[in-house]
Order: sequence, then structure tokens, then C-alpha cells
Amino acid sequence: MVHNKLNIFSMIMGLGLAVVGTSAGAAASADSLQQVVERGRDLFMTATFEGGGRHCDTCHKGGGTAMSELPNGKKFASLSNAAAIFPRYDEENHRVKTLQDQVQHCVRDALKGKPPAYDSAEMTELVTYLTSLSQGKRVDMGGKPQ
Repeated sequence: MVHNKLNIFSMIMGLGLAVVGTSAGAAASADSLQQVVERGRDLFMTATFEGGGRHCDTCHKGGGTAMSELPNGKKFASLSNAAAIFPRYDEENHRVKTLQDQVQHCVRDALKGKPPAYDSAEMTELVTYLTSLSQGKRVDMGGKPQ
């Protein structure tokens, strides 16, 4: 059973790396990883994605590292382990949801903006930043946000 989970995990991670490792990832390879993390953090903190003026940090306080609260008062966990709990199974839509899917969902639905394409430099930078927040966290696909 554990062996099968590891094989499935390896396959899914390979697919995720294939998405991130496309042309945008190749373009970013000339930069240091830390520079890409910093550009992703800057996008997280300031980019509105042509939406209504909000950015990721509007809801995900402290650059995604703090507990947060929506305008309606609903509290939710930080993103400190987001990359460690994706991919996840979306019960409502009966499909596997990747971190890239979640980024697109947040930009489209919460920010009312134009989501970055899966193979774009923006997506690579955002996912790299979010992954940096999970550095050292235990991989727990489908686990709970912390």
C-alpha cells in the first residue's frame, strides 16, 4: 500500500514538475532560485492580475505565513504548508486539484482577476514562492492547512 502511494506520488509530482518546468521554467533557470522566490513573493504581495485591486496578501496575511481572516470574518489557516498538502482531491468536482489549480481559482474567484497560465513565468514564480513557505514541512497530500 505504501509503495503504491509512493508510486502515485512520484507520478503526480513528475506531472507537476513537467508543468512548472515548461518554457517559463526554462527561462527562469538562468536566475537563482532565491530570485524566483523573491519575484513570486512580490507578485503575491502586489499583483492584482487585472482584477479589482486586491492581491493575494489581501486575504493571505503576512505573505501567506499568518492566520488570516476574510472580510466576512471567516478565519483560515496560513499557507505555510500549502505546497506540502497539494495535490488534493476535490470532492465537489470529483478531480485532483493541483497547487496551480488553486492559484488560478484564487485569482479568478477571490481577486476577480485574470489567472496566470499554467506555463507562465508568473505561475512558476508564485508556485515557487508558495513552495518556499513549505520548506521542511512533511508532505501530506490532502492534509489540513496549518
